[in-house]
Amino acid sequence: MSDDVSSHGELVARLDRLAQSALPLWGLPTPAAVTLINLSENATYRIDLPEGPPKILRVHREDYHSANAIRCELAWLEALQADGGVVTPPVVPGLDGRKIQTKRSPDLARPRHMVLFEFLEGEEPEETQELAGHFEILGEISAKLHIHARTWQRPANFERLTWDYEHMLGANPNWGDWREAPAMDGEALKILSRQDAAIRRRLEIFGKGPERYGLIHADLRLANLLLHGASTRVIDFDDCGFGWNLYDFATGVSFFEESPAVPELAASWVEGYRKHLDLPAGDEAEMMTFVALRRMVLLAWIGSHGETDLAKQHGLAYTRDSCDLAERYLSSFN
Repeated sequence: MSDDVSSHGELVARLDRLAQSALPLWGLPTPAAVTLINLSENATYRIDLPEGPPKILRVHREDYHSANAIRCELAWLEALQADGGVVTPPVVPGLDGRKIQTKRSPDLARPRHMVLFEFLEGEEPEETQELAGHFEILGEISAKLHIHARTWQRPANFERLTWDYEHMLGANPNWGDWREAPAMDGEALKILSRQDAAIRRRLEIFGKGPERYGLIHADLRLANLLLHGASTRVIDFDDCGFGWNLYDFATGVSFFEESPAVPELAASWVEGYRKHLDLPAGDEAEMMTFVALRRMVLLAWIGSHGETDLAKQHGLAYTRDSCDLAERYLSSFN
């Protein structure tokens, strides 16, 4: 728990007050209807105004991204919108012209970076619907992102997270140690350690060639797509960074990696991807390695974000199911 706050509820209350008090930085009227819509790495708010469309305010968590890293994320968003053929949320500069605002609150120990976005119309695809078509769209979007990332001239001093083995399961993990997940007993530790070692070996063989590794979204789930007529919009680039292209598929099946539908969804994703970019058969054959990798990373996230609703929702069962998934993954090599 950050900012010397003793409870999750109190932290939310303080972030709510910060969000409300920050609105004048963009010339928005106060008070306004400020509604928390998501709290994971950051606090994301919907701002409903007396006139005009709503806005989306993102209050960044402390010690996750520097101001420069956020600036680099926004630069990619704008480049994708301009020449990448991907619709992303426009950024609203503050009254001072800055896209990143920083504000100190009297009841938070440290100031927070904030970004205001235009509201994008659209509906999140429902996971209860036929998923294959949605994953074909995810594949197409992924390919467009990867094509753009290969040719885009990045700004100087470009800074984003790295999503390689060292920064996911290794010595410097972005989200903590998977061994700290709930219900991590001796048996779970044994099977998941075997999987960790297998993933590491296979990633070393797979390598980081430019056709396989580059700038990726790194959280390309259905929750981060908005469907609006014939248009598909992409939101929440907060985790974007340098990683394997196939990790963008694995993030799409986050929290249901053990589903028997995953192989079919992988096939649909590949079908969409190949409409825009080649995916060799050898790469396609390694997709389940990245699903196993993502599962391990989410174990770490749950262990280090136990106060969030998402972590509480999955918790103990997620660790137990992860062991079953690991058995299936490891048995595929026999």
